[in-house]
Amino acid sequence: MRILIIEDNADLAANIGEFLEGRGEIVDYAGDGISGLHLAVINSYDAIVLDLSLPGLDGLELCRRLRAEESRYVPILMLTSRDTERDKLLGFDMGADDYLTKPFSLPELLARLRAMARRAHAPQSLLQVADLELNLRTLIARRGERRLELSPIGRRMLEKLMRASPAVVSRADMVNAIWGDDPPDSDAALRTHIHALRAAVDQNNPVKLLHTMHGIGYRLAVDDAI
Repeated sequence: MRILIIEDNADLAANIGEFLEGRGEIVDYAGDGISGLHLAVINSYDAIVLDLSLPGLDGLELCRRLRAEESRYVPILMLTSRDTERDKLLGFDMGADDYLTKPFSLPELLARLRAMARRAHAPQSLLQVADLELNLRTLIARRGERRLELSPIGRRMLEKLMRASPAVVSRADMVNAIWGDDPPDSDAALRTHIHALRAAVDQNNPVKLLHTMHGIGYRLAVDDAI
């Protein structure tokens, strides 16, 4: 893999880089957000390790700008000392694929980077259910001719539902797909994201695709019959 480390702590960046290079990976470095954004745009990477607290351009804004580049997708792992649920949710909302808090295990970091890269290079690039499409390379979703405006979490939920269709995705599986080992304390966050996804997918369309299976989970299909 070719990996970009965007981290202003030179010692930490060197430690990460030396570990990754010792396992056969190719590593580039940036010590501030502006330089990191420049390298990420002009080069092709399999994954980016992104610190949140960066000079020049913070990690959240850098992540948002990269995700605005529709023709270019690279998995992003956020690396930070901010460990609150709000910080993690904000990172995912900006488009991060994974999140590690400092201090962390270097072998775990490498395992997460390799997992992200495998998912990004999966052969299937287009998911389709009825007239709903999700391009996994560009991350663009369409319902017929209408482009859907989705948050990063919304896209992740939609991908999970489309891969499972017409089967039901349980609430527990959906929570795990979004938040992994750090689920929110209540169901309110999941309900909020489902509501936003339903509004985007089924907006002004007489054929509803996203259905709530009460007490079970969610299902994406042309009708609500199992």
